[in-house]
Amino acid sequence: MALRINHNISAMTGHRNLAINDRLLGKSLEKLSSGMKINRAADGPASLIISEQMRAQVAGLNQAVDNAETAIGMVQTTESALTEVTNLLTGMRQLAIHAANEGANDANMLEADQLELDNSLNTIDRLTRSASFGVKRLLDGSQGANGVGMGEGLEFISADPATRSSPVEGYAVKVQQLGSRTEVSGTTALTQEMVDNGEELTITEGGRTVSYRSQKGDTVSQSLGKLRNEIKENGLQVDMFVSEDNILTLRHKEYGRDHSFAVSSASAGVLSSESRVMQAAVEGKDIIGTIAGEVAYGQGNILTGAAGTKVEGLKIRYNGNKITAADADDSAERAGNVAVYQNSLQFQVGANVGQTVTVSLVNTNTRVLGRGVENNSGYRSLRDLDIRNGQGAEDAQRLIDKSIDEVNVTRAQLGAFQKNTLESNLRQLRIGAEELTSAESVIRDADMAKEVADYTRNSIMVQSSTAMLAQANQTPRTVLRLLD
Repeated sequence: MALRINHNISAMTGHRNLAINDRLLGKSLEKLSSGMKINRAADGPASLIISEQMRAQVAGLNQAVDNAETAIGMVQTTESALTEVTNLLTGMRQLAIHAANEGANDANMLEADQLELDNSLNTIDRLTRSASFGVKRLLDGSQGANGVGMGEGLEFISADPATRSSPVEGYAVKVQQLGSRTEVSGTTALTQEMVDNGEELTITEGGRTVSYRSQKGDTVSQSLGKLRNEIKENGLQVDMFVSEDNILTLRHKEYGRDHSFAVSSASAGVLSSESRVMQAAVEGKDIIGTIAGEVAYGQGNILTGAAGTKVEGLKIRYNGNKITAADADDSAERAGNVAVYQNSLQFQVGANVGQTVTVSLVNTNTRVLGRGVENNSGYRSLRDLDIRNGQGAEDAQRLIDKSIDEVNVTRAQLGAFQKNTLESNLRQLRIGAEELTSAESVIRDADMAKEVADYTRNSIMVQSSTAMLAQANQTPRTVLRLLD
């Protein structure tokens, strides 16, 4: 064999293997000490990318969980304030019913009722100003979609979180067909002779029926008064009008074709055109129009923005008389404008961009609640209520009932939002974070049993390599024996 002393190839080979085994032993120690099999990009570039993306998602999901829990707290705070508003409105309704008991009330009792009513109104306004979550006011309209109608007979009702804010001048409202109420008008006047002969008048509406037969000796005016009382006591949603020459007109209280009734009269022409034959009233019409040039659906005298448009969910009521021709250009006369201010609450409830939900809170100011209710006292909102007379107390009940409905609808929407959106999403987020963490663990975490086995092997290999390097270094020394 050849003996060389300048280059010890065996030692070089042993050193190379020792370096490799020492590096593997170092990696095993790193994995065992950190618990992860990927500690740097060189350990697995593709796996690192996937696991880091998963880590970002898990962090986002955990933050989304915190966001959802905060949102639930805000919703519950809002509902607690609305619950108190409902209680106050219920008490006000009770006061209005007491004030309507004219036969037993005196001026002092009515004044006391009015004072208590005013106190309740002031308390509602105080709650409106003070209810807050952190620095956010909850019930003053600053956290919802609000607006105002500008034009005679044009009234803003509500807007959805999906409704976009309008330009400063508002959205243009054009009407091609006015909403109307179902109506029937007689062609023959009710006479004293008909009354004395026992005129029979029948009205059917909404499953309720009034059958009135006049009594001999009553005047025409008395008979009409009794008929009006019968309509009222039986709860028919029908108004009765009498002309100076005693011709009857019946008109449904609500607008639109969905509200109908039928009539019959013993004498042809008093209500029905034929004697003792039920005749349907002339069907009302639903409003037809556009908002900001977008499609809107009409029901009664209310226009609602269509889904998918910038005015989605926007509701307005129009009681004016301006009509725009269907083929008119944009400069044609409009019914008015409606300005919309979108400040609905938006919550980030997901780990990615666009995973948000919105909810709109009601404005419980007494100058806003109860708007749009037709009444004989001229009340425009709860703030106008005066229950010191019978008519005022009766009309107050109508406005209070509408206000209770408005608040309760908002409470129901918040409850559904909490239960079906926030809490359901919260459960999904927690499960998602758990599953994604598990998936990331499979990629990133070390299998300790495997790493211990690798560590044992690499440790033995380092010791073996060290021993063999020592042996390789001894080989050149055999050359010295040749010199002896």
